[in-house]
Amino acid sequence: MRSRPLLSRVADSVYWLSRYIERAENVARFVDVNLQLLLDSPAATTARLWQPLVDTSGDAAAFAARYGEANRENVIQFLTFDPENSNSILSCLQQARENARTVRDTISSEMWEQVNKLYLKIHEDLSSYRDDRPHELFYDVKMGCHLFQGVTDSTMSHNEAWNFIRLGRMIERADKTTRILDVKYFLLLPRVEHVGTLLDDVQWAAVLKSVSAFEMYRKRFGRISPQRVAEFLLMDPEFPRAVRYCLSRAGGALHAISGTPLGGFANAAGQRLGVLSSELAYTRVEDIIAGGLHEFLDSLQSKLNLIDDSIFSTFFAMRPLEETANS
Repeated sequence: MRSRPLLSRVADSVYWLSRYIERAENVARFVDVNLQLLLDSPAATTARLWQPLVDTSGDAAAFAARYGEANRENVIQFLTFDPENSNSILSCLQQARENARTVRDTISSEMWEQVNKLYLKIHEDLSSYRDDRPHELFYDVKMGCHLFQGVTDSTMSHNEAWNFIRLGRMIERADKTTRILDVKYFLLLPRVEHVGTLLDDVQWAAVLKSVSAFEMYRKRFGRISPQRVAEFLLMDPEFPRAVRYCLSRAGGALHAISGTPLGGFANAAGQRLGVLSSELAYTRVEDIIAGGLHEFLDSLQSKLNLIDDSIFSTFFAMRPLEETANS
């Protein structure tokens, strides 16, 4: 017996619950990696290592207006603890918790307990984390978010709501991988003469670590090469944070939600996602590099935004009753 169609507000809530959890985990990972990167960087370059984190988040204008200088203290406060920054770790966990609260009858009790526990732990230990335990904070956030994802896949029926959770997770993950690859390297490398040096290798290793890809990349390619790093993070079909992998899984979730077979589409979101997945599957990294990696990533981010807009208009936007009745 087929389950009843999901209400649009419920679909919206579980989709954004998943995106906020994924966003919090991504922010925790790349800020923690940046702290580690400071240990391997020349003292003269450490001041340059914080602005890229703000740029990666997409909130550079808001940060500049409120904080000004991008130093260690300001950036960690903005990305981690700032309640006025909707993309800070604390804000993401708070919004994830609120979305989970509104759909407690849809998600499992274990999912609610995990997101609630994670938010309360970070919120209650805020002062001690901020003062002297930043690495412990980021570890707790990463592990807490991983646990939430594991609990979700293990305790929730793999139905329409679960597919919206999977869709949100994969769209958010693909977006963050493109942003980290774009900003992390091109803004961190101090001068052109450092290309090909040990510092250059350290920077590319930081890019990989920012998406938990360092070990899998080394197993696949061995030596770090900028072109191979871009290829791995964009086009690998097996690594779970590669953009191609994320789009493939997002497409699977969207097909399950729409009830359309693979290779077809029922709405603009499915069409745009299918086109973008094919583009990555049939593009060579050499062509991407030749045309400009930044330009390709910028276009990729714009297309991901259009997919998100289409998901909203197709599944979440309120429609007139007569239109709903006839659809």
